[in-house]
Amino acid sequence: MPAPEGKPETKTETKPETVEAAPVARAAAAPSSEVQLTARAVPAASSGSPRFGAMADVGLPDGATVSIVYRPIRAIRLHGGLSHNLISLGQRAGITWVPLSWWVSPTLSVEYGHYADGNANPLVRMVSGDTTFSSAVLDRVGYDYANAHLGLEFGRKWFTFYLHAGVSRVTGTVHNLSAATMSESSGTTSISFSKDPSVQLVSVSARLGFIVYLAK
Repeated sequence: MPAPEGKPETKTETKPETVEAAPVARAAAAPSSEVQLTARAVPAASSGSPRFGAMADVGLPDGATVSIVYRPIRAIRLHGGLSHNLISLGQRAGITWVPLSWWVSPTLSVEYGHYADGNANPLVRMVSGDTTFSSAVLDRVGYDYANAHLGLEFGRKWFTFYLHAGVSRVTGTVHNLSAATMSESSGTTSISFSKDPSVQLVSVSARLGFIVYLAK
């Protein structure tokens, strides 16, 4: 005797509902796990050291310098900025290695700077008090310099005070030396130069300054 028509229809409809329930539940649970992983990763990234800051220092032969600071990693600091030596405007860039993350750390720095030609006569008149002083050699004074410094830095995260000292190589060109020699010579003897001579000097150098970190 054939089975009633209602029973086969009931079995075929209940199986698809059971099979589709599991994928729907897994799909609903997947986004919640991704949200939890993202929420855990954010605090870890925000807990690092600040990377961007501003630096100001004064010294020789650097003059007074204001720089922007960037740290790609905690132990390495890059900086670049503008300088002034009371004669002309210059630029300086460098890198510093800070091996320790303590409140006090030794450092190693190398830098290169450049000052454009400027008139140094006003500075000499201000320092000497002689308002009539004038020298053709000082009409154009500019130089390049390279620093190699060891130092100490005090501070840990948002503020750092530092003292750096070492050696610097200063190179420049002496302009108008023939004109100055002619004006100071007596009699018929004169000295002239076919081109402006270059000068190189290696000397002790130092500077002190501070850094304020502004953002991560």
